[in-house]
Amino acid sequence: MKILVAIKRVVDPGVRVRPFADGSGMDLAAAKMSINPFCEIAVEAAIRLKEQGFASEILVVSVGPAVVQEQLRAALALGADRAIHINTDEPLEPLSIAKLLRAVVIQEGPGLILLGKQSIDGDNNQTGQMLAALCNYPQGTFASKINPMGDEVHVTRELDGGLQTLALSLPAVITTDLRLNQPRFPTMPNIIKARQKPLRTLTPAELGIDMELRVITESLAIPRSRPAGVKVQSVTELLEKLRTEARVL
Repeated sequence: MKILVAIKRVVDPGVRVRPFADGSGMDLAAAKMSINPFCEIAVEAAIRLKEQGFASEILVVSVGPAVVQEQLRAALALGADRAIHINTDEPLEPLSIAKLLRAVVIQEGPGLILLGKQSIDGDNNQTGQMLAALCNYPQGTFASKINPMGDEVHVTRELDGGLQTLALSLPAVITTDLRLNQPRFPTMPNIIKARQKPLRTLTPAELGIDMELRVITESLAIPRSRPAGVKVQSVTELLEKLRTEARVL
């Protein structure tokens, strides 16, 4: 069985970025970029399923400009078998990405699709759900455990009230959460081998997908600074401050 893993290029989690002065976007010129952490977990999940004999091939897919190939090569170094880069310089939103991924799903016919539950830049948490709806596949989101069971995959997902286990018939879409696994580091031999693994480039036009934006970001700004908190000596003083200063009572 083939597993398709969608990954995204994002600013490294350890880097702090700031918006441009005019609010037109984020200044990423010198920022270190990496695979989205949740996507790394999805790649690791696919590798472990292959090691268990559940899958025979891992295909990684990413959408974005030419520099996205850096992250695809990194995923190949981790253990993926081949990659597809959907090359576009257009702004991206979850629905457009889901449509592009669906076109790849139609071409490749994977038995399982893994995505990170969200990206750490947009934090939309929408692409996996949209892809499942477009493909009409069952979905398991926020997965903390994945167990293949014959023609099904059992997914334990984290909810506010506890854990829920779903039995999904294949093909299916799963989005991964933090506690699913701890991603491995690539070894030097695998990094060298990744340079020779196949990486195919497509365009949205070749896939027949319209990249028209439906959501537009008007401006970006850093949050306003808040005054430091103060300690109060009694409940009476707290209530007085809430009435007179905060005016919430």
